[in-house]
Amino acid sequence: MSSETLPLIPKSLPRGEYAPSKPTDLRSPCPLINALANHGYLPRDGRNVIASDLMTGMKEAGISHAFRAILAYPCFLEYKPPKTVTAQPPLSVWKKLWLLFTNPYALFFSNFALREHRQFDSSGNKCINLDQMSIHGAIEHDISLSRRDVAEGDNHSPDPQLIEEMLGSSSDGGKTLSLEDLCGLQRRRIHEQLESNPTLEYGPPEHSVASGQILMMLKAFGDGQKVPCDYMRALYKEERLPVKEGWKKRWWWPVGFIEIATGLGKVQKLVGIRF
Repeated sequence: MSSETLPLIPKSLPRGEYAPSKPTDLRSPCPLINALANHGYLPRDGRNVIASDLMTGMKEAGISHAFRAILAYPCFLEYKPPKTVTAQPPLSVWKKLWLLFTNPYALFFSNFALREHRQFDSSGNKCINLDQMSIHGAIEHDISLSRRDVAEGDNHSPDPQLIEEMLGSSSDGGKTLSLEDLCGLQRRRIHEQLESNPTLEYGPPEHSVASGQILMMLKAFGDGQKVPCDYMRALYKEERLPVKEGWKKRWWWPVGFIEIATGLGKVQKLVGIRF
């Protein structure tokens, strides 16, 4: 057989090189997580993701080690449907103390659990698939800036209309999205969904997560007060890290949990809606 007739064997892309996801790949409702997978910082097929994958992957977005741990490890707790959760007896003081020292994530962040019962990879590591991040009421929540509510049929896929509305909310002619722009957009989205979605699930926990997501984008990809629209376009439309547009991760002082937590009050004050 001549070399011209030999079948071509696709080469695996190097870590960091961008390639859009294939129809067979699994993805999350989070543009940043999807971008990390599209760059190979997470498994490109979105399957059998382990905790160390998420930890090292999110490092490429300039997130601190402690904050990455808070975001990653709770995902690998075992998911229990709401009815099962409410049927559980309350934890004793001794159980709480034991969890505090052995697995504090199970005590404080159990609502973010995603892993199915006995879900392990071939090496016996706890794992998840990226599409499990679409489980409603865990990490995913109603009133996203780029996804529809779960009651509207698809809380997973990017919605082009919502993304264009986000980019169009820039107050400086499409150069940047400011904190005020994004908070105003969030306020409008809340009013819209309160009217159009009678089964809306959005209260203080979801509002805090949504506010934290606004801060994350501003601080990881902007200067904390504004972010270039070109960066957001790459992240939300192509699910790509905006390296070509000039972005560099915060290597000098990674985005930390305290930085986000202390900024929530300002975001919620600008949104101006209390729950």
